[in-house]
Amino acid sequence: MADINDADGWTCPVPLRAETHIVLGHGGGGLLGSELVECLFLPAFGTAELAAAPRDSVVLEVGGVRLAFTTDSYVVNPLFFPGGCIGDLAVNGTINDLAMSGATPVALSAGFILEEGLDMAVLDRVARAMGAAAKNAKTRLVTGDTKVVERGHADGLYVNTSGIGLVAAGVHIGPERARPGDRVLVSGAIGEHGVAIMSVRSGIEFGTTIRSDSAPLGGLVAELLAAAPQIHALRDPTRGGLAASLCEIAAASRVGIVLDEAAVPVPEPVAAACGFLGLDPLHVANEGKLVAFVPDAQAEAALAALRAHRYGAGAAIVGTVTDGHPGVVVGRTPLGATRVIDRPLGEQLPRIC
Repeated sequence: MADINDADGWTCPVPLRAETHIVLGHGGGGLLGSELVECLFLPAFGTAELAAAPRDSVVLEVGGVRLAFTTDSYVVNPLFFPGGCIGDLAVNGTINDLAMSGATPVALSAGFILEEGLDMAVLDRVARAMGAAAKNAKTRLVTGDTKVVERGHADGLYVNTSGIGLVAAGVHIGPERARPGDRVLVSGAIGEHGVAIMSVRSGIEFGTTIRSDSAPLGGLVAELLAAAPQIHALRDPTRGGLAASLCEIAAASRVGIVLDEAAVPVPEPVAAACGFLGLDPLHVANEGKLVAFVPDAQAEAALAALRAHRYGAGAAIVGTVTDGHPGVVVGRTPLGATRVIDRPLGEQLPRIC
């Protein structure tokens, strides 16, 4: 155990904004990560015009065909947890990023960074989980790459996945498209993935086993689009939780959002765990849920479509988009008070996906 008096050995996931070196908070889906992308990567890559509307996947037109493309890396610790492992998490997460653009997944790639000394049985278990997850989502793993680094340099293994999908004509979904009057829906209970990882990593028992909600959402989005074809925005609230997703869309669309916190489905074990740990469930990561911005006239049809699907059975309407306080999310608490809901600076729990 590190000496608590040795400041050089400290690790802080939420550092000062003037930090001049990479810290864990830069990978947490909060303000630090956004600043890294907007102020360093986008100017360097020459694509600064995308900074105003960060996306889960980009939609490109190639030869008259609209393709969604995404990539993601997974460094979750531990590799195995209640409800899944790094393998199916990687497949589901990439499929979900494509689905948030309204795309039907076509094919995925998989890249592995393996640590010397990794038990072959562990790698086999992860690979089989990936294959099963791809089959469950009706897509294919078609290409990949493997690299091995010295012992002690990769914490077992890391996975990178990329994916492509087809976007149908007339489907235009993006974080900049939310409009006043839209209703905000979530597809089910929030916070399960983050609390599942915390419980295993910290060895904390909450009286029941909380399982990750990791799941592929491509089929759910297809059903949602059939019922509500004018969906404006979709987002899977992973790192930074529901709060980060709402704040990103409010900023990109320059609209205000009023969240009815009492309507947000938070399982009792998750609420209890967050209360014990001093966490806000709105900031806790999810891996099998979506948030949708739907015109008011289609909101009930969208809700019914979500609830009819196994991955949306707990769906609820949780908020409304307004032209007041643009770029700001306001929560109405169960006690009738209001508060500003902001994005976390970094991350409550590093390496959660």
